[in-house]
Amino acid sequence: MSMPAVLLVCLGNICRSPLAEAALRAAAEQAGVDMAVESAGTGDWHVGSAPDPRAQAVALRHGIDIAGYRGRQVQAEDFHRFTHIFALDSDNLRQLRRMRPAGGAAHLGLLMDMVPGRAGSSVADPYYGDDAGFDRTWDDVTRAAEAIVAHLSP
Repeated sequence: MSMPAVLLVCLGNICRSPLAEAALRAAAEQAGVDMAVESAGTGDWHVGSAPDPRAQAVALRHGIDIAGYRGRQVQAEDFHRFTHIFALDSDNLRQLRRMRPAGGAAHLGLLMDMVPGRAGSSVADPYYGDDAGFDRTWDDVTRAAEAIVAHLSP
């Protein structure tokens, strides 16, 4: 099996998906699993932007600096370059299904489907809420990251 390559996708790529990227990179590293991990958004509002300061703060509290991450939009080649593309909510999963080019081989799924007992649920978007929402997001994406590593480990 070739090395897994995972793309984590939310709407703007400044809150949920950068946290999911950080959590998955950390979980893979801790488990000693080689895995390419990136994040992107279905929208283009935050292309080139750093993650939300609240997302940066929660990642830093867990020992991970995401200040250098930059928002990007999902591209057609992502469906060929990644083995798995996980949306953080059902709206973005629907958008990814619409965006998928012919022959795009990446497995598409909902991130929380990887967590036992959480199938069909979304990672809540913390953008318009308080700091506690970012902690809840971190908890969700960390649980999903651990499940992905367990599932994709050789």
